[in-house]
Amino acid sequence: MKIYGRNAVIEAMRSGATIDRLVAQKDLKDPVSNRIINDARDRGIKIFFRDKIALDRECEQGARHQGFIAEITDFEYSDLDDILALAEKRGEPPFIIILDGVEDPHNLGSVIRVAECAGVHGVVIPRHRSVSVNDTVVKVSSGATAHLMVAKVTNVNDAIVELQKKGVWVYCADMDGDDVYSTNLKGSIAFVIGGEGKGVKRLTRELCDGVVSIPMFGKVNSLNASVATGIVIYEKIRQER
Repeated sequence: MKIYGRNAVIEAMRSGATIDRLVAQKDLKDPVSNRIINDARDRGIKIFFRDKIALDRECEQGARHQGFIAEITDFEYSDLDDILALAEKRGEPPFIIILDGVEDPHNLGSVIRVAECAGVHGVVIPRHRSVSVNDTVVKVSSGATAHLMVAKVTNVNDAIVELQKKGVWVYCADMDGDDVYSTNLKGSIAFVIGGEGKGVKRLTRELCDGVVSIPMFGKVNSLNASVATGIVIYEKIRQER
């Protein structure tokens, strides 16, 4: 869905709506425009600067863009408590994936797909500086977004602490950790998976109960987020069964 105009974009950001793309007119220098652009950058929203004529073409008939057009996702997010309640309803220990700054929609879609296939109760993503569930994510997930809860949280570290208080062991999947195949992954588990190129943030890693790593035998020493997620998920399943 597209929204047009400065006030509409400002209110969308205030409400916490998921803005997948913001198109801004080039060379806008007034205070309100600068505030919108700076707020969008702080929230990790992708901004595309275009000439006024390009925004005019993108506008629906009768709409006034005032230099700004935003695309908002219609996906309905869950809460962390919803994910925990689902695990309790199924009579299963919570099994959760936490993504720390994954920005590629193909990676998020693949993570959601493998998580749903494996019976994970939910995926947690940060509100800012992370890709949201957009059309590309839905397509790559092969429809799994309709069957798996995705919670969007303001702060990943706060979510980790909340899970730990409720008896969930949180493991960071990163380099220089304990071999994932030698780590006891039975019971209530959440895995933290880092974003492309950056990995898990240092403070987030330190907050986790442990760090697990995937053995590497080639010259490339990293896997993308969706592949790493699939490996640690199915190692837990192997141990449980």
